Amino acid sequence: MAKREILVLGPGCAACDMLAQRAEQAAKELGLDYELYKFRNPASFATFGVVVTPALVLDGKVKVSGRVPTLEELKRMLA
Repeated sequence: MAKREILVLGPGCAACDMLAQRAEQAAKELGLDYELYKFRNPASFATFGVVVTPALVLDGKVKVSGRVPTLEELKRMLA
């Protein structure tokens, strides 16, 4: 499987950090080859059409916005 690209969009708030941590944990538990990036610039949010953060973008597609999914939800998204 190709390397997955995981983007976390948000201003750096506690929820954004939690989303990044959970996404990384989910990817590791699934044994994925991935790169995780954090985008904190609001202009980058608009690129993806995201209005409410935190948001998770997987391989260029917005998967969730405005909340932090559970670890199990993230595993399903990444699988």
